[in-house]
Amino acid sequence: MAHIIERVEARYEAHEVAFGKVYEWHPAYVALECDCGEQLILTATSPKTACRCGAYYGDFVHDIQEREGHLPDRLTHPWFYDAQARARQRTRDESAYPEGSPWRYNDITGDS
Repeated sequence: MAHIIERVEARYEAHEVAFGKVYEWHPAYVALECDCGEQLILTATSPKTACRCGAYYGDFVHDIQEREGHLPDRLTHPWFYDAQARARQRTRDESAYPEGSPWRYNDITGDS
């Protein structure tokens, strides 16, 4: 049987860029070390599910596929929740800074 070196859950990483955010997908994977010493990294789409010694690790791939199929919406669509948080922040900012205040952000692209 194999020894699990590392198990990483699927996730998006958000990176701030000029005028927005970029979301980078990182799929789930499992890093294994077989009893023969070979190290394998398995993902949900791994074509290789067996070690050179013949040990079969397809069950790990199936487990990753099952987990990725049941991820919460907040994890699979973070941009939707980020937009909601930005809208709430804008509402708080507008109430904190009256119109004409130098601290108020006047979005020229938004509704007037």
